[in-house]
Amino acid sequence: MQKFLFLLLTLVLLGPLGIDLYLPAIPAIALGLNSSESVIQSSISLFILVLGLGQLIAGPLVDRYGRRPMAIAGIFLYLIGVTIAATSINAAMFMGSRMVQSLGVCCTSVVLFSSVRDRLSGDDAARAYGFLNGTLNIVPALAPLIGGLIAQYYGWRAPFWALLGYTLVVMVLVLAFLPETRPANTKAVGSLPLGQYFRILRDGNFLAFALVNAGAMGMALTYVSLAPTVLMSTGGLSPLEFSLVFGANGFWIMLMSYIANRIIRKVGRPVCLATGAILMLMGGAALFAGLALLPVAIQLETWVYMLPVASACAGLAFVIGPATSYALEPYSKEAGIASALVGFVQMAGGAALGLVAMALPLPPKASLAIVMLTAFVLAWTAKRRSKTVKSTISKLN
Repeated sequence: MQKFLFLLLTLVLLGPLGIDLYLPAIPAIALGLNSSESVIQSSISLFILVLGLGQLIAGPLVDRYGRRPMAIAGIFLYLIGVTIAATSINAAMFMGSRMVQSLGVCCTSVVLFSSVRDRLSGDDAARAYGFLNGTLNIVPALAPLIGGLIAQYYGWRAPFWALLGYTLVVMVLVLAFLPETRPANTKAVGSLPLGQYFRILRDGNFLAFALVNAGAMGMALTYVSLAPTVLMSTGGLSPLEFSLVFGANGFWIMLMSYIANRIIRKVGRPVCLATGAILMLMGGAALFAGLALLPVAIQLETWVYMLPVASACAGLAFVIGPATSYALEPYSKEAGIASALVGFVQMAGGAALGLVAMALPLPPKASLAIVMLTAFVLAWTAKRRSKTVKSTISKLN
């Protein structure tokens, strides 16, 4: 099972690598394509938007054609997208490449969730989702620094060529080792299953647990979007110092995810949801307290921002695995469709929450604090819902 999870990990990294590896090269990309930085920056939002919507289509395809074929198709699309990005001659071509890449990640993301649900349930599934979520946080910890160094010495196209090489390796591993895990009794559909989507969304438990992921995603997007303004433009950090602080937080999330995965069998999913909710509450409250109580000069200190962020991000690490496993647990016969809905709610809901918060006429720290408190409410609501769900534990095999 560990080899299986590590193989899935190579797939899950395609998403964050597609976002984080080229972040430091955005000014160079804009200059090279004779475009503005704001246009190139918007490719991140476009990537996430397509990722959320595309999973609604990928879900039934994964149930109809199987996990392995759709994983291969997703990687193939991703290869095309990366190649177009590396050879782009204008901004429109570059933006199109990001859409193709995102469509590839739609397939691999649904395959990931579905494959775990095929093999595991209960606390074991929560541990697997938490492992995948926690380990991928090494990407925002290291990818911007690595991508920046590659771009500095070899030009802005080089990070995409490097990503192409990684994707080819993933393709070889998937072709050689990824098994088909789709259960024989999976319900396959021939068209977009709107009826099934609406039926699952009407399940109050499913929606409550899926919205936990939306709150966590909204918090992460808001933090990533506002961190350069808070830490560099206002806080005075250099790009290198920012990369180190940003990377340290990524390792922190990975550590917290490891701890959560180690203790979930002992304390159970409801306790993990409650712990995560409280940590996010503490983060939001600390940001508001800093704005209200600290002198302006002290508010500019990096620790005043990053300690509350660290608390909330630790909370994120505790809630993702349990929430995802609770949401998917009842849908073993339609795991692809249910996984697609989880991804859609997470991406679309998180993006909407982040955009609304950033549009508010508030200081960046206050906007982030509001999202943290919203994530707390969603996680605490899910914790209360978990009392009505029977917990199951499956063996690792």
